[in-house]
Amino acid sequence: MNEEAQWSAVDAYLCDTLVPSDTALDAALEASARAGLPNINVSPNQGKLLHLLARMQEARTVLEIGTLGGYSTIWLARALPPGGSLTTLEINPDYARLAGENIERAGLAATATVRVGDAVHTLRRLAEERAGPFDFVFIDAKKEYNPQYLEGVLALSRPGTIIVCDNVIRGGRVTDSATDDPDVQGVRRYFELVAGNPRLSSTAIQTVGSKGWDGFAISRVER
Repeated sequence: MNEEAQWSAVDAYLCDTLVPSDTALDAALEASARAGLPNINVSPNQGKLLHLLARMQEARTVLEIGTLGGYSTIWLARALPPGGSLTTLEINPDYARLAGENIERAGLAATATVRVGDAVHTLRRLAEERAGPFDFVFIDAKKEYNPQYLEGVLALSRPGTIIVCDNVIRGGRVTDSATDDPDVQGVRRYFELVAGNPRLSSTAIQTVGSKGWDGFAISRVER
């Protein structure tokens, strides 16, 4: 068994043991696959991790950048207490429409709102609307724009806000300073920004599994 097959086998074991099958989540994945959405959503055990992190944070407000079919949105919205709210940003109107259907099927239409448009611009509008501050933020959109997402997110944060950014290892390519891959460049610049920002305390972890070799960056807004 090669490494990737072994990673996937371990993922399957962990999910089977710790993340039972769920009707709404399974339906969201199935609807996304039927609609031809790319299979780039978080894995079930990663979704459960986000859910637990938001609960440990005792988040009442969540901001998500990158909705896709709403799979991670459902995980995060379920972490919220009664009266909590989630805002998720999606640039593709077809994806946003499907995500809305998946969210409604999960019984979370009153909790989660999908806003359609370029996330960089929507983040500015949210600041103008005096939205937030958000307790928990999940960044999982086009990596090229991670630095701009971070700037927008910080304007909507408070001391104690947790920011999680997905897909930051890029199969190990994050170490390539000479790359011309805009997504890797965006991740590297994101790391430079969080490392150099005195408001943030940050770390990152590598992950392996059914989604390959990747990882999360995690920051806490300190002031």
